[in-house]
Amino acid sequence: MSVGYDATTTNDYGEYYGEEGLGFAPCSNTDLKKFAQVFLPTLYSLVFILGFIGNGLVVCVLVKHRNQTNLTDICLFNLALSDLLFVLTLPFYSHYAVVGQWTFGDFMCRFTSGSHSIGFFSSIFFMVVMTLDRYVVIVHTHKVARHRTLRAGVALSVFVWMLSLCVSLPNVVFTKVTNKSHGLDCTYDPENEAWKLYDTFTIHVLGLVIPLLVMIVCYSRIIPILLNMRSAKKHRVVKLIISIVVAFFLFWAPFNISLFLLFLKSKGMLQSNCDVEANVKLSVTVTETFAYTHCCLNPIIYAFVGQKFMKRVLQLLRKWMHLPFTRAWSHSSHRKSSVMSRSSDATSSFVM
Repeated sequence: MSVGYDATTTNDYGEYYGEEGLGFAPCSNTDLKKFAQVFLPTLYSLVFILGFIGNGLVVCVLVKHRNQTNLTDICLFNLALSDLLFVLTLPFYSHYAVVGQWTFGDFMCRFTSGSHSIGFFSSIFFMVVMTLDRYVVIVHTHKVARHRTLRAGVALSVFVWMLSLCVSLPNVVFTKVTNKSHGLDCTYDPENEAWKLYDTFTIHVLGLVIPLLVMIVCYSRIIPILLNMRSAKKHRVVKLIISIVVAFFLFWAPFNISLFLLFLKSKGMLQSNCDVEANVKLSVTVTETFAYTHCCLNPIIYAFVGQKFMKRVLQLLRKWMHLPFTRAWSHSSHRKSSVMSRSSDATSSFVM
């Protein structure tokens, strides 16, 4: 994620200037910087508040009902933790955008960049794990039932976190505070071109292409099976599946496309003029922030859509805030859930 952040907030584009060394002056980033100083803190703050509340509720509910935990709940819990880790870095970047320089020191520069990257990749990976889990539950129900244990869920979670850490390690190693003419910057500065290509590969392939392909392949097998089931929930579940795939693509694809255009610009494969450069960098700024809002949707898509989970949320809120009106809603939801309990176990793996 270092590419996206460097391209939007630090406004340090020296490595992308194809004109440097040829006697041409670099393009001015003043307008983009002024736009980012207003746009980024506003959107980052909104994403932080909504993401923290939504994912925080998911964590609290699952911790409260930990005695009833299954493999799906473990994945959901870790997905919420990933999104929380991701959004907790946004206040630092909001301050960075407003002030125009990094004021938190080299350790926090590396730590924040690493946490940002780990939160991003672990969130993507846990969405992939949940997709694969739903696939094997519905397509290979009898073969995998005995393997979906809590121990397997914990082991799988540890593996995903370790994988996310390994993928993100270059962000910790090569991100550092550098002294620029306008002040201190927290920038990703790898030693050679190979690490820049690695960063591009992880963001595009691991962050979008592979997860999207997994979702398309798995859900394309799941949907026909669901439609052939005698379940009152099947149409609702199919709509949920389509929403998951479409939301993931719409939120992340524009950002990845913008980053790819920025990469082509750095290699001199796009027209070299200030208008093209300004438009590409502006698109990265806007699409990056838009993509970050996906972490606010994860609790809605994966947790709050379930009647059982919503009942737990309302019970928790009633206990915290003494809200009497939730009692009637909860009772109504319980009655609906009782009626729907005759549906198949396969569809209930989607709508908890």
